[in-house]
Amino acid sequence: MGMVELKSTGGLAQGYLALPRKGTGPGVLVLHAWWGLNDFFQSVCERLATSGFVAFAPDLYHGATASTIEEAKKLMSKLKEEEAREDIVKSVKAIHDHPKVRGDRLGIIGFSMGAGWALWAADEFPDDVAAIVVFYGTWEGKGAKSHAAFLGHFAEKDDWESAAAVRELEGFLRAAGRDATFYTYPGTTHWFFEKDRPDAYDARAAGSAWQRTLPFLSTNLERD
Repeated sequence: MGMVELKSTGGLAQGYLALPRKGTGPGVLVLHAWWGLNDFFQSVCERLATSGFVAFAPDLYHGATASTIEEAKKLMSKLKEEEAREDIVKSVKAIHDHPKVRGDRLGIIGFSMGAGWALWAADEFPDDVAAIVVFYGTWEGKGAKSHAAFLGHFAEKDDWESAAAVRELEGFLRAAGRDATFYTYPGTTHWFFEKDRPDAYDARAAGSAWQRTLPFLSTNLERD
């Protein structure tokens, strides 16, 4: 489908939509990292659609993207939290009501900055989200109100997300009674899943993370 505007009860949700070639599928929201909704995160939606999911990535920067860390820092610093919350709320409602979506509960995949927002959404929509996947990102104290299962993919050598923060989040979720499984990939650094980050991309770890993500989503979304 590409870039679209989806209608929801809260207004229009702008972002990238990918649909399975045939029939319907579970809905998955993809929340981009601080680079913005670039080609890579659009490709994640396409990969999900190829596997039978309806994937939508809201554009939290409204058209802006960054290619360098300095550019990304500037974009993220300009992101208004209330506006981002509204965009995610509209997106959850829009994908939930999409005619191609099967099932009552959604999955969310978040990358770095988007991982924090995924954890926020888990609390915001406890009855609407069944599966949360986070890539190298945390948000302290988020997820306890959720009824979702959690899958985490983290780097061993991460200058942006500490091992202590990862352990704290995993322990917090488990103490709250959530189903949480976290993986740390040896030798990797932040952004190891992102193929357009050659300084960080690790094909082997990225492949393993994806092979774990697809059945996790299927198991937790199809049973609803």
